[in-house]
Amino acid sequence: MWSEISALFREYMGTGLIGIWYVLCLVWLWINEKCRPRRILFLYLPLALLFLYFNPLFAGVVYGVVGSEIYYRILWLLPITIVIAYTCVCICGQMAQKKKTGAELFALCAAGLIGISGSYVYSSPLFSRAENIYHVPDAVVEICDAIQVPGREVKAAFPLELVQYVRQYSPVTCMPYGRELTVNKWHYHNPLRDEMEREVIQMETLAPLATENGCHYVIFRPGQKVRGKPEDYGWERFGETQGYIIYRNTAVELTVPAAG
Repeated sequence: MWSEISALFREYMGTGLIGIWYVLCLVWLWINEKCRPRRILFLYLPLALLFLYFNPLFAGVVYGVVGSEIYYRILWLLPITIVIAYTCVCICGQMAQKKKTGAELFALCAAGLIGISGSYVYSSPLFSRAENIYHVPDAVVEICDAIQVPGREVKAAFPLELVQYVRQYSPVTCMPYGRELTVNKWHYHNPLRDEMEREVIQMETLAPLATENGCHYVIFRPGQKVRGKPEDYGWERFGETQGYIIYRNTAVELTVPAAG
């Protein structure tokens, strides 16, 4: 257990330079910071949090409840960036007040060291450049805007790669299944999701499942192979965006609220 949580801590800290910076700043604040509220926020609470994080008994309880994959998220509570920035500003301020030379040089060096302490975020396959201000794929924005009905919610079945982004963008676009089905280890199953994710979708199976789940719309991913014509099941081709094809399932009534 100790080796596992220690490895998580090292991976979270990256190259290690940020960790060294953070420890040095904690030492400097412990000696020099006299404001009690700041000591509590920048010193006592983070130290208590680190004590809990590295406590095998606490880790065992958390692992048993939520699993090991998200244990590192406890470290998100550490005000690492704030502490480093505050400490550097305090040191620069003290140097300037005492009219010591080198305050500007210290600030430049600190900024440079912080810059090289990390790594280029887009070099990781887990990150990609944002396509819009909502930080979700453009396809999600365009699909949700296209199927929106003012004054009411709509339900749509999305390909699994879009599911986690829909609720981030639209509070009125409902889905018959959610993010829980994107995590294999949770072993959730949904017949509609399973059919949507087949290499070749069978319309004779998909159509009744979509109607049973109250889906007004069904979205097919680009190049999706489908056996059977959606039009033969009362579906209407509603539109296409970013290669995704939107079908309206007319078997599920979609009333528009009367104005005023």
